Amino acid sequence: MVIGLGIDMIEVERIAAKINKNSGFREMLFSREEIAYCEQKTNKFEHYAARFAAKEAFFKALGTGWSEGTSFSEVEVTNTENGKPQLSFSGNTANIINAMELSNILVSLTHLKSVASAVVIIEK
Repeated sequence: MVIGLGIDMIEVERIAAKINKNSGFREMLFSREEIAYCEQKTNKFEHYAARFAAKEAFFKALGTGWSEGTSFSEVEVTNTENGKPQLSFSGNTANIINAMELSNILVSLTHLKSVASAVVIIEK
């Protein structure tokens, strides 16, 4: 049963400007693995923006926002061997997600030169 649906869209330039201007912004929001993944891409800011949108969409689907002890930096977008995006969790956010006994979290990413978007569906 679907218990949450979230969508987010962000301008790629907003993420690029934040990363280029604010020292530590990238490390505050993204894991080392996410940074390594994005940095190897030709259009890296599109990939950062898509991951940012996925995290925002996840919190919208969860219905808590960043409250209830969850943290933006504890949500990570990874990829399966086939390239399918998925979410993984660490720290207190992982504890909260595990306690909720969710059965499935689906994520879809898309990005263009100027905009990135993500959709998250949470099932229980």
